[in-house]
Amino acid sequence: MVTLIKNGELYVPDYIGTKSVLIIGDKIIKIGDINEEKLLGLGLDVQVIDATGSIVLPGMIDPHVHLMGGGGEGGFATRTPEMQLSEITKSGITTVVGCIGTDGTTRHMTTLLAKARGLEEEGITTYIYTGNYHVPTPTITSSVKDDVILIDKVIGAGEIAISDSRSAQPSLHEIAKLAAEARIGGLLSNKAGVTHFHVGIGKDRLSFLHRILEDYEIPPSNIYATHITRSRELLDDAIALSNKGAFVDITADHETGEWITYFKENGGNMEQLTISSDGNGSLPKFNDEGQLVGYGVASPQTLFSQVVSAIRENRLAISEVLSLVTRNTANALRLDQKGLLKEKSDADILILDKETLDIEHVFSRGKHMIRDKEVMVKGTFEK
Repeated sequence: MVTLIKNGELYVPDYIGTKSVLIIGDKIIKIGDINEEKLLGLGLDVQVIDATGSIVLPGMIDPHVHLMGGGGEGGFATRTPEMQLSEITKSGITTVVGCIGTDGTTRHMTTLLAKARGLEEEGITTYIYTGNYHVPTPTITSSVKDDVILIDKVIGAGEIAISDSRSAQPSLHEIAKLAAEARIGGLLSNKAGVTHFHVGIGKDRLSFLHRILEDYEIPPSNIYATHITRSRELLDDAIALSNKGAFVDITADHETGEWITYFKENGGNMEQLTISSDGNGSLPKFNDEGQLVGYGVASPQTLFSQVVSAIRENRLAISEVLSLVTRNTANALRLDQKGLLKEKSDADILILDKETLDIEHVFSRGKHMIRDKEVMVKGTFEK
């Protein structure tokens, strides 16, 4: 399939003006002036999309989703469900990284790998972290390093829990050894080799991660902390960590725009900041005694809705917010073909109405997943 997107205002994620985009197969072949008449004259099957009045963006990367569900903190009946393809694409997401959270007993790494492969067969790009909250952490090959090296979809370790009553209460040295294994695996397989840390509400906040950078030979770019907006104090700690070169991640919620603004105004390194959805993860609420008092399920849609809210309600620049779900995330995870609209990159593209910012079209590796706001490709068992 050949697709020409014309007359759209391009954010790559930086704004570059009104240009055309030519897709052939799963790649962007050309961005700029494209002679439509000559292209149609070649006798090819060409789909032409007139994006007048629309903006054209890279597909979003969600670096933290529970593809096969999560949770169970309230018992077996509170295990959250698997994620379906259209839940992801309707949210403007074209690349996901799956993880296991609290439950590494009834949810297995091999199942997560199979779910990731299935979603990729259906049309999006998928990766996974090896492990879960606990240390030692579950793996496929019995080694974090070997998982990263030998299994194509494994790009790092995670989500490893710190500062949380649900963690395994690991020592600093245990955490450092795990991060070192992930890094070495990344070096030997040309992957990110990051360790993705779940950060709870504990009083130690990010102290383990600061100490790893101070006391061990772990490069800061291999540290990636998420859930950093649980409190103002934790976000201040994340700002300091970002300025050391580590990546930090906001879990999208109704205050995401305010958190981004605070991060920026208080000296956080905006190139080290990303946003994720925690999609299909559980949202348990505990009281001060650690008792479960409420429960919910995160949605991937929150990621897109909070990007829009940050732009419209908090008056943040489109390119600035967009970077947090495209270019920055691609840099954190070393996904060279993702997060940018550029020639020879994967054709992951969103087209939004310029006024409403509603999603009109979604392309994932050139495949037309959403057309004129209608889902064109559904998961195998979706109705």
